[in-house]
Amino acid sequence: MTQFTVRVATRADIPQVDLLLSRSYPKLLKNDYPPSVLVTALPVISRARPSLLASGTYYVAETDGGLIVGAGGWTASRSAPVADIRHVVTDHRHVRQGIGRQLMQHIFDISKTSGVAVLNCMSTRTAVPFYASQGFVTLGPIDVKLRGGMIFPAVQMQKTL
Repeated sequence: MTQFTVRVATRADIPQVDLLLSRSYPKLLKNDYPPSVLVTALPVISRARPSLLASGTYYVAETDGGLIVGAGGWTASRSAPVADIRHVVTDHRHVRQGIGRQLMQHIFDISKTSGVAVLNCMSTRTAVPFYASQGFVTLGPIDVKLRGGMIFPAVQMQKTL
C-alpha cells in the first residue's frame, strides 16, 4: 500500500502532473475507448492545465519520497452553489490503494466548506464505477468538445453534498 499525503497543487507540480497524466491515461483508458479516439484525444487530455494547478482547488497525492501518484480538484461554476470536478487521475501503477478515494474526500470536504452543494463531473467511461462508488449518479452520455473540433465521449455525473 502506497503511503501518501494530499496537498494543494502549485505550478511547480506541472512537470510531475504532466508525467502522471501522460503515463496513466493511455493505460487506464485503453479498454474503454477505441484507438482512433485515444490517438487524437490523449495529446489534449494528458496535459496539466497551469491555471488549474494554480487555482488553489486542485490537489496532488504525494508519496513521502515526493512522487505524485494522484491529482484532482474542483472549480466553482457560474451557477453557485454548483462546482465541477476537474482532471482527476490516479497513477495506473497505484490504483485501488485509496488514492482517488482520499482525493475525492478532500474535494468533498473543502468544496462543501466553500458553500458548494452540488458537484458535476464529466467522467471518462473508465471512471464511472469509481465516481458511482463516491456517491455520484449518472445523468447520461455527453460529448466533450476538445480543441481542434475533437469529440471525446464521456459520462455526465452529479453528486449532492
